[in-house]
Order: sequence, then structure tokens, then C-alpha cells
Amino acid sequence: MDEARKRIDLNGEFRFKVDAKGRMSLPSKFRKSLAEDLVVTPDLDSEHLMVFEERDFNDWVESLFVDRYGGFHPSNAKHLNMRRALKARSFNVEVDSAGRILLPADQRALAHIDRDVVIVGNTGYFEVWDAKRYGEKSAQVDLTELLVRQ
Repeated sequence: MDEARKRIDLNGEFRFKVDAKGRMSLPSKFRKSLAEDLVVTPDLDSEHLMVFEERDFNDWVESLFVDRYGGFHPSNAKHLNMRRALKARSFNVEVDSAGRILLPADQRALAHIDRDVVIVGNTGYFEVWDAKRYGEKSAQVDLTELLVRQ
């Protein structure tokens, strides 16, 4: 990552609705921090959607290869196929004048997003969850495990 570039930290949990056209409003504090051009992609398990600025999306894709293979190797057919699959299921979207983004229909279907969503901030991106699924997943988290020494 370029040292001159600062990673955006997006914090908080926000509830919104997806309209009939698949558009979702962004929290106003996110709109103030983010670029107008974003990338929407399902997470690797297709449980939710991840929304990045384009540079952070590319950093995320690169990090997947670094973590697993020590880096992306363009002469490796498996790496090329995996990167192609990651890029193919990702879409560039623009924040419109009303502060909304379009969540593509196929991505909403993958993440089981219907109408009610929860937007959760994260470092370098934010997540979009179906509200019911998010509630179920959140109920399983035990933060006291962070207090236990191994």
C-alpha cells in the first residue's frame, strides 16, 4: 500500500432498506469519507457483500494471494483463474446524488439480501448484510473470548 495513502476506517452499524431498484443509501458519515466510485463484491463465503474503494479492493485481492501463496504469480494458471473469478463477481458502482449505491441483483441473491439491510463498518471497507442473517451471526459472537489468554 502506498505510504502516502491513508486507509479509511469505517465504524458503526446502520440499518437501511434496499429499494425496488436495488439501491441502498449510505450512512452520511461514510459518504463524507469515501470516494464516489466503489466496488461491490460478495465475501468469499457469499454471506454478505463487501464495499470497497477501488484501491482497497485491489489491495484486498492481492492480500488473498499473499496470505495463501506468498503473492500473485501471473504465470500460474490457478492464480489467474482465481483472480479472474474474484474480479468477475465484483462490480463498480457510483454513489448517486442522493447518496445511494446500486447493489446488483445477482449479488443481492448470493448474499440473500432482500429489503432490510445492516451496514457494518470495517477497516478499508464496509459490509452489507441481510438484517435477519446479520442478527443471527451477531448473536453467535462472544467478545469475552478476546479476554482469554492462550
